[in-house]
Amino acid sequence: MKILVISLAGIGDTLIATPLLHELRANFPAATIDVLVMWPGAKDLLEHNPHINRVFQKNLMKCGRLEALRFLWSLRREGYQLSINTHPQSRIHYRVAAWLAGAPVRISHEYECFTWLDRWLVTSTLPQDYTRHAAENNLAVLPLIGAQEKLPAHELEIFLTPAEDKWADDFLTRAGLTDKKWLGVHVGSGGTKNLALRRWPLENFIELSQGLLTWQKDFPILFFGGPEEAVGHEKIRSQLSNAIFPPTKNLRQVAALLRQARAFLSVDTALMHVAAAMKVPAQLVIETPTWNRPIEPFGNSFTLIENPVVAGRGLDFYRYDGGDIKGTREELLVCMESVKVANVFNKVKQVIN
Repeated sequence: MKILVISLAGIGDTLIATPLLHELRANFPAATIDVLVMWPGAKDLLEHNPHINRVFQKNLMKCGRLEALRFLWSLRREGYQLSINTHPQSRIHYRVAAWLAGAPVRISHEYECFTWLDRWLVTSTLPQDYTRHAAENNLAVLPLIGAQEKLPAHELEIFLTPAEDKWADDFLTRAGLTDKKWLGVHVGSGGTKNLALRRWPLENFIELSQGLLTWQKDFPILFFGGPEEAVGHEKIRSQLSNAIFPPTKNLRQVAALLRQARAFLSVDTALMHVAAAMKVPAQLVIETPTWNRPIEPFGNSFTLIENPVVAGRGLDFYRYDGGDIKGTREELLVCMESVKVANVFNKVKQVIN
């Protein structure tokens, strides 16, 4: 059997699909299992995964329609018998990709934005469920392909190499952090659609960090991020002389460092899922308008820092219907500003203690 798993949404969504990949291998040990992803970071996280054969990475949004069509049409030559669109992929473009890849059996969850065309593009659907984690929504696909859950437990999987672990050890040694407890922080978030508006204000992160470093001087703070966070990191650097910025080149190096973190603070974004996969002991998440059950840290305990505007009503703001977060720019900025520094400070103190 040749299986193509399509995970073209976020980087974190691809990491959430790793329990399904493991189950597919357990059920079909001789199958060819390939994965199609959009983002280089998603490909990074799947490197050295023993349950898959190959990863195809193509940014279908940036390469142009003709190039995207040629690439997807080329997948037909692979002769896949089955393709699975992982959860959550609500936009019709993901099912067009499955149709172009040409597997005769094409499975997708069914979303609120579905039309007759979505149903025509795939051969089997199952309802997506907001009360279940996205990893569990993915595993619900198994009965449709004559498979079952064979593993005793499921977790997000990143397979780091000894060289990557050594890189993390060497960095912590150079930074004087060996055997120290430290807090990891990610100030960014995904930037597609209007998702950047769910970020907690950068000034709040700076004020929080200043307070934490005053409260406990021997508890270093490491700021993680990529090019999207470069401007924010420079502003932090200018106001926090003792902030630490690990020179990570990819998400695998981030994961290797987070494996040794005491705590990690972020909104719901890809690094939140990386922290969950690395079992960071004290994980804290600031509630945003996109927060809901399917994207909680999977397999890791966490502390939710409540947003008084969202107040558990994430589905009123954001659903898997292909659309943006509901609300104007001003309304969403006010929403995230409603999470006060003092509340986050107290939560961090509690989990560290």
